[in-house]
Amino acid sequence: MAFPHLQQPSFLLASLKADSISKPFAQRCQDLVKVIEDFPAKELHAIFPWLVESIFGSLDGVLAGWNLRCLQGRVSPVEYSIAMEFLDPGGPMMKLVYKLQAEDYKFDFPVSYLPDPVKASIQERVLPDSPLYHNKVQLPAAGGLGLHLALNPFEYYMFFFALSLITQKPPPGALHIRTSDCAYFILVDRYLAWFLPTEGSVLPPLSSSPGGPSPSPAPRTPAVPFASYGLHHTSLLKRHISHQTSVNADPTSHEIWRSETLLQVFVEMWLHHYSLEMYQKMQSPHAKLEVLHYRLSVCSALHSPAQPSLQALHAHQESFMPTEEHVLVVRLLLKHLHAFANSLRPEQASPSAHSHAASPLEEFKRAAVPRFVQQKLYLFLQHCFGHWPLDASFRAVLEMWLSYLQPWRYAPEKQAPSSDCQARSVSERWAPFVQENLLVYTKLFLGFLSRALRTDLVSPKNALMVFRVAKVFAQPNLAEMIQRGEQLFLEPELVIPHRQHRLFTVPTFTGSFLSSWPPAITDASFKVKSHVYSLEGQDCKYTPMFGPEIRALVLRLAQLITQAKQTAKSLSDQYGESTAARPFLSWLGFYPADTNGSYPGNDLDEMGQDSVRKTDEYLEKALEYLCQVFRLSEAQLAQLTLALGTTQDENGKKQLPDCIVGEDGLILTPLGRYQIINGLRRFDIEYQGDSELQPIRSYEIASLVRVLFRLSSAINRRFAGQMAALCSRADFLGSFCRYHLLEPGLSDRRLLSPVGRGHAASLARGPRLSLRFLGSYRTLLALLLAFFVASLFCIGPLLCALLLVLGYVLYAVAMTLLTEQGKLHQL
Repeated sequence: MAFPHLQQPSFLLASLKADSISKPFAQRCQDLVKVIEDFPAKELHAIFPWLVESIFGSLDGVLAGWNLRCLQGRVSPVEYSIAMEFLDPGGPMMKLVYKLQAEDYKFDFPVSYLPDPVKASIQERVLPDSPLYHNKVQLPAAGGLGLHLALNPFEYYMFFFALSLITQKPPPGALHIRTSDCAYFILVDRYLAWFLPTEGSVLPPLSSSPGGPSPSPAPRTPAVPFASYGLHHTSLLKRHISHQTSVNADPTSHEIWRSETLLQVFVEMWLHHYSLEMYQKMQSPHAKLEVLHYRLSVCSALHSPAQPSLQALHAHQESFMPTEEHVLVVRLLLKHLHAFANSLRPEQASPSAHSHAASPLEEFKRAAVPRFVQQKLYLFLQHCFGHWPLDASFRAVLEMWLSYLQPWRYAPEKQAPSSDCQARSVSERWAPFVQENLLVYTKLFLGFLSRALRTDLVSPKNALMVFRVAKVFAQPNLAEMIQRGEQLFLEPELVIPHRQHRLFTVPTFTGSFLSSWPPAITDASFKVKSHVYSLEGQDCKYTPMFGPEIRALVLRLAQLITQAKQTAKSLSDQYGESTAARPFLSWLGFYPADTNGSYPGNDLDEMGQDSVRKTDEYLEKALEYLCQVFRLSEAQLAQLTLALGTTQDENGKKQLPDCIVGEDGLILTPLGRYQIINGLRRFDIEYQGDSELQPIRSYEIASLVRVLFRLSSAINRRFAGQMAALCSRADFLGSFCRYHLLEPGLSDRRLLSPVGRGHAASLARGPRLSLRFLGSYRTLLALLLAFFVASLFCIGPLLCALLLVLGYVLYAVAMTLLTEQGKLHQL
């Protein structure tokens, strides 16, 4: 075994380190290819740890390495092609790995950089349940820095490759990089296709030289009962020594050890960040209450600090938060695993195939998802559903979940497209998968409901997520299979002699998957209960997906969908009306100014009318799918819509938020607060003060507005009596003066503030002249444009001004007549 602190200085390593600073990237890779081909394994094992770290970066994230997560072919085509060729499963780097594998070299990997549950378990001297760590944990030697794992070259390479997704932080400029175009994402896809093939068998490792020795397989460990989370903790050192046995004697197991190692490394590094024991502890009401107290104590110094044990529990459960890129890579893994598991031929996938001699690859395809992925993925999804921000980035988590829920999408057989547009029915062959993953369908659906009820469904991105989930669960026969699975779980446990000894415990994931299989359980009810109890604990309280509690939440979501549809339509109509109501004269400054200082535009302006249409379509189809899944009738939806007051008034506008009338006016109800927070309804806020004293706008000249205000104030003080006398006349001249000198009375406005009503009479103002419109850039620009056009027709400035005044007088006379006629009709 090669320990770094015992190795002699390597001249080759020093030379490569110097070249990494002075030579360009392409030249360095060419030199590395020559070194791998020419030097023996004895020399290469000294440079291997440095080379792996220089490619994937250091485990502490300080060194970025080749920055594969930001390397794109369209941005850096030369570097991209060189890196992909060098790191390809059949490329020079893998040749180096197999060359060192043949000599059985070991490399130290510090335990401190493993995921938190694994690190905590090993530090407590308890061996983790994954066979990946068996016979690899090494106690620190004299002068050592801590626990470490003794890994073979392939394991060491894959550990660094998988962890670089988590430890390496992308640079600030990488936020807009498309993950699927990056070198790291494509390498993951290539490794999965190479080591987990959907067609044929796993390709043998390339020999380092023609006629050279083939790499030896990784040591195998027989099935032995190890301590797991929540079980009896025994000494790691004792078990480590007592179980250092010979390797598995089955030569056929050597065929796929790399495939098994790759999958276990990816699952452990990407998914195993939340332990089952901690999750089950957090489900109890007492633990949830304690965590709430802990959060409050962090936010306020007035609260007493939480207990240290609970702080550790809380920190251990919430310290890790995956990134969107991390989730996308996990989704790629899940999609490939479904294709890998579904590549079994029908005769191989049948239960009777277990009794026949099956190849290790076939056995691995059956065991890959349920044995290695199911438990850790469920905990990973639970954490994401509970802690991901309530924004559109949750779409990545949602698609990962939906990809796992639909293994039939990745099955090799494809049905011929039917003539109608109906969705394809889910075959009954997937009923066992649905039953063995019941919680992933039902409890996570409940988690999605709780998120959807707190999001703004008017947003097209949020509406799309609701539509996607509803569409998936509305696939024909899927809801029936979920319901049958729930019935099997809720079936009472009969006291039958051959079932009295059964205990619902966590499945043992020890040793290699090639260990002897446990007896096949044909009791479907027992399998479903074992799945639920193993994840949620023996005392869990299961909430049926088709029970009254979730049905009530679905009805509430249907109400919000209806509200969001009406809100989107109202905002769209308001935007269209406000745009159509702005004539050309308003741009010239002759249209009444917006005294509220608000613009008719809103969030829908940025989305566009096309997005509004899509939002309505998403919500309409989502409501239709939810009605199909939960058998909601049109009468129920209509009743709920009326109960929430979502009907429109006679003017076609949205009503005010839900309120009750109090002594001082309207008081918001909890429903009204929810409607305002989610943008479903709002009050029409209007400026009800002195229009002359409004803040200066960005489209006005500040100094000119102030000068005009002083001038108009002086005129109003000087001629106040004369203007009042003119406005009091009953003839046409009085109407003409009232149109120009009187602003709309406060009595004509809809005063929403209860305080404003009491002072409405005192705020009434007499006739006055307002010159503020002359301080607007638009008005001045319009006047300049008018004088410029007049000059083209040889009209002088004085004559142009007279024509403008005459035109405005005619316009004002017409508006006066229309205004007076409208008042007569109102009487």
